[in-house]
Amino acid sequence: MATPNYGYEKRQRELAKKKKKEEKLQAKSHRKTDDHPHGGAGGGADGGAVNNPAQDGTGTPVGG
Repeated sequence: MATPNYGYEKRQRELAKKKKKEEKLQAKSHRKTDDHPHGGAGGGADGGAVNNPAQDGTGTPVGG
């Protein structure tokens, strides 16, 4: 009976880890380049809360 090649299996696991790590790093750098220059998700200076009906003009929640 043939003996298992543990070195090959270990190398495959290492390669899989390395590939996953590189993909994560690439996705992270891609997210950084896609961020808005002012850090907000909306077009307003306060990050998009300008047209939020749950807040009044002062940024505090309405009602409650």
